[in-house]
Amino acid sequence: MTDETNKTEDKQLGKSTEDQSAEAILDAQTSKKDETKSESEIKEVKGKKKKKKKVIRQIVHGRAYIQATYNNTIVTLTDLNGNVLASSSAGQNGFKGPKKATPYAASIIVKNATEKAEAYGLKNVNVFVKGIGSGRESAIRALNANGVNVLSIKDTTPIPHNGCRQRKPRRV
Repeated sequence: MTDETNKTEDKQLGKSTEDQSAEAILDAQTSKKDETKSESEIKEVKGKKKKKKKVIRQIVHGRAYIQATYNNTIVTLTDLNGNVLASSSAGQNGFKGPKKATPYAASIIVKNATEKAEAYGLKNVNVFVKGIGSGRESAIRALNANGVNVLSIKDTTPIPHNGCRQRKPRRV
């Protein structure tokens, strides 16, 4: 019955069934566009979450740990509690092989680490040096050259006190 009433209404309005189907398609397309707009508006509303700005704390006094081995040099800058602010090594700065343990590599490593720690405002450090590599002294000099005031230097290289138990002497 409803189809007959629709046909009679269309005949009275002077519309053919083709015109009616074209209008239905246009209505469907516009409703889809409206739905997508509303979905995108919803996504925009959801996407606009207010994030707290990350507040970088200012640390004036800290520690610098320099590990200088025969094969590599690693520099770590921390606060007084030991939380790492910045660290760098020869491999991170593009040195490979035997060049990693050179004094020049140590100075580049310190430069990179101090640039990373500039955001924290690090000015004064106590230096703790471990190892017997060739980059240990140049790393300390580079710290001073890059605008970081060195307050104290402490050597924390592990030294054996009589070492391990020796093996028994060989009987011939």
